Amino acid sequence: MRARRAAGRVFRSLAVPNYRFFFIGHAVSVVGTWMQRVAQDWLVLDLSDSAVALGIATALQFLPTLVFGLWGGVLVDRLDRRRTIMVTQAVSAVLAAVLAGAVLGGVVQLWMVYALALGLGLVTVVDVPARQAFVTEMVAPQDYVNAQSLNSTVHNAGRLVGPAIAGVLIAAVDVGLAFAINAVSFAAVLYGLARMDTSALHRVPRSTRASGKALQGMRYVWEHPELRACLLLVAVVALIGQNFRVVLPLLARDTLGGGPEVYGWLTSALGVGAVLGALASAGRRAVTSWSLLRWTWIFAGVNAVAAFAPGLAVALGMMVALGIANISFNTLARTMLQIGTQPEMQGRVIALHSLVFLGSTPIGGPLTGWLCEQWGAGAGFLLAGVSSAAAALAVTPMLRRSRSLKTDVQEV
Repeated sequence: MRARRAAGRVFRSLAVPNYRFFFIGHAVSVVGTWMQRVAQDWLVLDLSDSAVALGIATALQFLPTLVFGLWGGVLVDRLDRRRTIMVTQAVSAVLAAVLAGAVLGGVVQLWMVYALALGLGLVTVVDVPARQAFVTEMVAPQDYVNAQSLNSTVHNAGRLVGPAIAGVLIAAVDVGLAFAINAVSFAAVLYGLARMDTSALHRVPRSTRASGKALQGMRYVWEHPELRACLLLVAVVALIGQNFRVVLPLLARDTLGGGPEVYGWLTSALGVGAVLGALASAGRRAVTSWSLLRWTWIFAGVNAVAAFAPGLAVALGMMVALGIANISFNTLARTMLQIGTQPEMQGRVIALHSLVFLGSTPIGGPLTGWLCEQWGAGAGFLLAGVSSAAAALAVTPMLRRSRSLKTDVQEV
């Protein structure tokens, strides 16, 4: 009976039909997305034999968020979120199909991968804040934490399954097949969105056309100390601490002497930890700035230990631990931003989160790639640990000075 009540608490958002449609469609699509990510990374490494090229490909995918991220949030606050997601998912499917055709047709070149990564990045500018903000239209405020955690769970379950499948396909068949499967997988999320009962959505007031809307979001965050501290932590962790797509292929090939299947195992191990961390977060009833700070320290410590992993078994274990720490940190950060933000500002505040979370990759990806070329994959993990610890130290006085620190626990 106790276990049943716990499960009901963890999965309570699935009782909402609209969220259930979204969840199931996303569960299918995200497997294909992770297959494409592993396939793209291995393809770039195969075409260039360069860690810097790997960093550049990753950077191009997130450069548009750095440049246009704030305006993406303005659009999300102005447009119908459900229809916006349908458009962005359809365009993503087309891009994946084009890349699949180039690879399977034997004509793919490095510049093509770069161009398509950039195209996907342009879609991401609107897609990410739209999907995250859409949660508040599907479920009631008391279920925001749960719904965000379940989104993280399915996202990281895809990280568990997708890379493992991709590694086998790349080694046994062709890297292009992974791109083709991803293109088809977008049909699931489009079907789920089409089946929704739009009258049951919790609509939020749409933003009007006016100048200064993007800067208004920045001012809003600056005026709220907890939100400001949260975004600072996210910025540092994202910039230097989460360049897994740069570090893990090098760890698999150069440090552990493996191939694409080992890269798939490492990414899947990261996904195992992320699923465990997301499920634990789904059962939370409170979110505090101190809990976010605590998980920043844990993330820093795990990275420092992972830098010195002596073999595959230990590396896989550390990836599980890193996945738990990483998803716990990210889920807490996103939830704090949503709970602490007025509904009409959510698109812009979440766009700011996307800007620092994804937009920092064009800087951090090549930097981490260069560092790993000089001193190996372990140097990338060590840099992630040191920088995250430094960020935690920097925001601690800010949180202590905040008058609202004693009341920042939000019961949901």
